[in-house]
Amino acid sequence: MGFGGTTQKLQKVASMAEDVYAKLNELRDQINALRETVDRMDRRTAENRALLEALAAEEGVDVDAVLTETAIEEAEDVESTTESAGETSDAADTTGGTTDGAATESAASESSTDTTTADTDGTDGTTGTDDTAPSN
Repeated sequence: MGFGGTTQKLQKVASMAEDVYAKLNELRDQINALRETVDRMDRRTAENRALLEALAAEEGVDVDAVLTETAIEEAEDVESTTESAGETSDAADTTGGTTDGAATESAASESSTDTTTADTDGTDGTTGTDDTAPSN
């Protein structure tokens, strides 16, 4: 009569199912909170973008030109980073697969600087500064 072992296994499975269900509800709550945060950030970004565009218009700055220039500069930065990463891997191939730490740090440094300028494309409601714009 091996029902005792079966009962224990069923209780264990039921307990695991309850744990999974609780975790699922917790994750659902976290996702809903995250959605609310994203919606709030989207609204703030839209408001900030409208303010920036109004200020730019007031100062005579062409927002579209600034965004276009920024996008071109970012594309050039990405291209040069990609080329230098290719050169680094070529160097590794010729040295038997080893690279010095400076090349790796340089590539990491370049990619970290790319992230600081990546937000200037206007997708987050900001635009880059235009150094060529006339000042008052």
